Amino acid sequence: MSGPRRRNDSAATRQALLRAAADLFAEKGFTATTVRDVAGRAGVNQALVFRYFGSKQELFAAVLGSDAELAASEPVDELPRRVLDALVGEEPDAEHHRLLAMLRSCGDADAAQLLRTEVGERYTARLAELSAEPDARLRADLVLAWFLGLGLLRSVLGAESLVRADPEVLERHVLRAVSALLERVEPPDDET
Repeated sequence: MSGPRRRNDSAATRQALLRAAADLFAEKGFTATTVRDVAGRAGVNQALVFRYFGSKQELFAAVLGSDAELAASEPVDELPRRVLDALVGEEPDAEHHRLLAMLRSCGDADAAQLLRTEVGERYTARLAELSAEPDARLRADLVLAWFLGLGLLRSVLGAESLVRADPEVLERHVLRAVSALLERVEPPDDET
C-alpha cells in the first residue's frame, strides 16, 4: 500500500510509474506488461496510470521519451560512445534499461510504431549529422541497426561471446567500424 506522501505528490507518483514501467518493459516487453503490473510495481491504483498517461501506449512513449533525450544530447560526436556505454557498460543504467525495453517490445505493432517515430527517427537524424556524405541517413541507419543488433544479441538472446567480452574491447571494435561510416566519429587510439 502506498503511503500518504505518494498519494499527495503527483510528481513522485508519475516518476514511480515511469520507473515501474521502464523496469517492466525491459523485463517483459510491451505486450506482456499490463497496466495492472505497472501500477502494482509502483504501489498505486491502476487508475493513476490512465490519469497521468492516458493509455499504455502513451506510458510507453513517455518511457521512450527519456531515451530520446539521449539522442538529443550534445555533443553529437559523443552519441555513438554514449549509446555503446548504455548497451555494453559493466553497470546497467537507466539508458540500458530503456534499450532493453525497446528491444523486447519491437515485436508489438503499436510499440514498433512508437519506436520508429519516438526513437528511430531521432537517432537516425542525430547520427546522420556525423557524416557529410550524400548517403548520411543510410550510414546512420546502418550504425543504428548495428547498435540494436548488438543489444539484441547481448542482452536479450545472451550471445555468450558478447556477454563475456570486455566492454572496452567491444566498444573499441564497434567504434572503429562506426568511424568508417560516420567520419566525424574519432576511431579509438588503441588498435589492439
